[in-house]
Amino acid sequence: MPGEPRSLPDRPNLRYLRIEAKRRLAAGEFPTLHDAQLAIAREYGEPSWAALKQAIGEANEATEETEPDSPALDQLRWLRDRFSGAGQPGWTAPATGELQEHFSERFLAALPPARLVEAISRMAADLHGEFEVIRQVPLRAQVRLGDLEYMVAIEDDPPHRLAGLRAVPLGGKIRDHREPAPPRTRGEVPAEVPAIAAAALAELGLAALLLAGGAPATNQATDQVGAEPWVLALGWADLDRDEILDPGHLFPAPGVTAMITTTAVLRLVADGRVGLDRPVNDHLRAVRLADDTVTVREVLAHTAGVDSPPARSLYADSVQDLAAVMGPVIACSGPRGVVQPSNGGVAVLGQLVADVTAQPYAEAVTGLVLRPLQMRDSSFPDRPGSVPAGAVTGYALTLDGAFKVLPARVPALQAVAGMWSTGADLVRLGLGWSSLLPESLAHEALTPQAEPAPPESGRTGLGWLLGPDNDSAMIAGAGLDATSYLAVRISDGRTHVVLTSRMIPVNTIADRLRET
Repeated sequence: MPGEPRSLPDRPNLRYLRIEAKRRLAAGEFPTLHDAQLAIAREYGEPSWAALKQAIGEANEATEETEPDSPALDQLRWLRDRFSGAGQPGWTAPATGELQEHFSERFLAALPPARLVEAISRMAADLHGEFEVIRQVPLRAQVRLGDLEYMVAIEDDPPHRLAGLRAVPLGGKIRDHREPAPPRTRGEVPAEVPAIAAAALAELGLAALLLAGGAPATNQATDQVGAEPWVLALGWADLDRDEILDPGHLFPAPGVTAMITTTAVLRLVADGRVGLDRPVNDHLRAVRLADDTVTVREVLAHTAGVDSPPARSLYADSVQDLAAVMGPVIACSGPRGVVQPSNGGVAVLGQLVADVTAQPYAEAVTGLVLRPLQMRDSSFPDRPGSVPAGAVTGYALTLDGAFKVLPARVPALQAVAGMWSTGADLVRLGLGWSSLLPESLAHEALTPQAEPAPPESGRTGLGWLLGPDNDSAMIAGAGLDATSYLAVRISDGRTHVVLTSRMIPVNTIADRLRET
């Protein structure tokens, strides 16, 4: 009923509520941050911000009695405590044996001990204080410590050594303090979105941020699959040229490109040219899977255990043949039946599209997906020089707060990350992909194909990652120079897109957009 206080979620996040207070202040709802915080506290039935913080602390303590911290946090605490004194008198670097107790063999093979110690030691000044946990599941965690955000993955078995670690500098590190121009928009942008964009640009340390969205068209008599997308662009397409970001600028779409690939495969299934439950090898010509029994459905659902190519081979000076990157026989050494997203699996699906249609991948998916959905501004450049005009410049943010230009490169495997697109075109993809398929097949694509094991691996449909609320489907990815995110609300088809010109998690932005 109106006026009743809201209940705190099972694991309330104080950080999110702080951001929400700043968003409301920026939107002009309150004259001061104190007023915004007080209003939020009262919405949850607390008399003050201090009382709300105490209530959140007590709620989290109660939850922790049944939901202990991920072992990933224990490894992060060891790293913080062990390296926070790096460079100080009396500090000694951990020897190889100690590192082997905390980092997996594969991790240390990719980043040898000497280089690892050097890299972590450069972060010593930031390794102080308590972690602010953003998200955690048994084998992964995303946390903030000072002006760095850490993404951590650990091995399945004790002692749960670190299998993945990335530190991402945030906005507090930036030395370039130029004020962005007012956002440029197209369409009817929801009232809350400008404040979300402004807060995210500053908080995450972005040169460019593009948000877009849309809902299905209400006039079924038109040939549109959705209403005209809205787009908001904030920041710079290129810092050196002071080029302001525009709604029509092009971004790389790593991850989201995979949705083009899987939709093309599903179209071939609908046409009877590919069997969903037939072995993939029945349709392949240029390469083969090592396991002849793996089906098209399993690869679409990321449960086939197909190996991924080494990270170093994902980018090149030109597009590569899959056989040249992964060999003529592609290994399937991952666990069968377990959700494990695989770039190798997506690349195999791209090869399947090319082999079945007897066309190059980019030409085939343009005909199967891009053209029917009127994605006129999307393309698959095959070398850096062919990246179309109007593309944003990609950046990395260094630990000392400088934006570093990343020269344009192309993904070696187009089916995984090769598309450049606009926010509006990606909204058209989210709104229209199901219109290309029979209703029953589109429904199956949004139906869980396997129960998650382990639980944090998530659920998948056919190509889509499915949310725990049973009402959201998403696809996302990050490359050296960009992050892309596409989400669809299953109940009503409403779609959101997030694009950035640097590699950084955007789940906090996505969470805010879902509430608009």
